[in-house]
Amino acid sequence: MKDETPQIIKDVGFDFSWSEEKVWKLTIPVEEMDIQELVWHFDIPFLWEDGVYNLKPQDVIDFPDAHKKEYERTMKADLIHPIDIMENKGCWLILDGLHRLMKASILKMNTVQVRKVGREHIPDILQ
Repeated sequence: MKDETPQIIKDVGFDFSWSEEKVWKLTIPVEEMDIQELVWHFDIPFLWEDGVYNLKPQDVIDFPDAHKKEYERTMKADLIHPIDIMENKGCWLILDGLHRLMKASILKMNTVQVRKVGREHIPDILQ
């Protein structure tokens, strides 16, 4: 089977697969972060339509009628949960919470709640 992952995701993404459920179980303090530190995610096709990574979050934000399923999923995201992030290649990369970040941006929020997962937790969250 051909690898359908775009090169940009390979360039910025993690080199391991993780379990979101295992991430959720970690005991990590919640802190506030400026949303601008994370909105770079919006220009990377981290979302997919038809089973392949081909949709940028910014396209969902800008054209909600063209991407109704993802927009509805975004607006149903519960902002009570923090966004789980990990430092990777010099920036904060989302482990879980992209739709929450998108919703926060749509709602014009300046900050979001995050949990900064240290790289020492990688063995704890592997699939």
